[in-house]
Amino acid sequence: MTEAPHIPVMLNDVLAALAPQDGEVYVDGTFGAGGYSSAFLDASDCTVLAIDRDRSALEAGAALTEKYGQRLVLNYGCFGDVLALVRATGYERVDGFVIDIGVSSMQIDQAERGFSFRYDAPLDMRMDRDSGGRTAADIVNTLAEKDLADLIYRYGEERHSRRIARQIVAARAEATIETTGRLADLVRAAVPKSKDQIDPATRTFQALRIAVNDELGELERALATSEHLLSEGGRLIVVSFHSLEDSIVKHFLRERSGQQGRGSRYLPDAPDDGDLPSFTLPSRKAVFPSEEESASNPRARSARMRVAVRTNAPPSKTPVTQKYAEGFG
Repeated sequence: MTEAPHIPVMLNDVLAALAPQDGEVYVDGTFGAGGYSSAFLDASDCTVLAIDRDRSALEAGAALTEKYGQRLVLNYGCFGDVLALVRATGYERVDGFVIDIGVSSMQIDQAERGFSFRYDAPLDMRMDRDSGGRTAADIVNTLAEKDLADLIYRYGEERHSRRIARQIVAARAEATIETTGRLADLVRAAVPKSKDQIDPATRTFQALRIAVNDELGELERALATSEHLLSEGGRLIVVSFHSLEDSIVKHFLRERSGQQGRGSRYLPDAPDDGDLPSFTLPSRKAVFPSEEESASNPRARSARMRVAVRTNAPPSKTPVTQKYAEGFG
């Protein structure tokens, strides 16, 4: 394996923002098929510490270590635990931290992983099957109807969540829901077809995947940790794929760059917590893929990238908000 079999999303934009330099150290928080890591290593004589919670991705990527040698270090774990993983390799600080959030196309294409309604497979959805943890089947078969509706609404932004939850609870009373195919059929029966031709099961599957893997919690932990991880001038680059992720990233960066809104001019200013801006923002706006990339790579269509540069200020004393990372059940 000398190159990634899947197209890395917004690769040219990520490379331009990271600007890899000889001698620098970068973290690829979502190794996947190794597309980002390979591009960083090809662009400069740097070192990449790659992280993935899916052992099969690391096993497939092991061949890349033959090409890059000690310049590529593969680490098993979650990117929310990036600081501990980096410190375990002997580094205290790094010059860049890149995260491409969400399920990889490799995992979607493996029917047995249960991420996609395109295949009838066991309803799993765990990115890391070696660490145990509840599956999507566990959630749909055990969660109370209200909690299930809340989960689908919050993580899937599905306005028909109550109807879907009601359908699921009625169906599981007759027989346990064990496959992606049965779940998708239940959702389709509860949700009217949309004019945009998006499968009615899309948002429910997204919600379950996010819940199973605590994706928003991982993101919040990674963002808070980035202040401790990055050297002055280090770049934080996050590529997200839906509004829940982007809201967390945008809120964090605005808060930590000192650009959070001050509220009404008729009210007293909020008390200053004493934190100096730990990041500067090259742009307050997200960067979106080009029309050409969106046309050639369907996965890129909903992507957006945000970039921040670490200052020399100490990390914030205020913990990042957890309002999007509440668990259910």
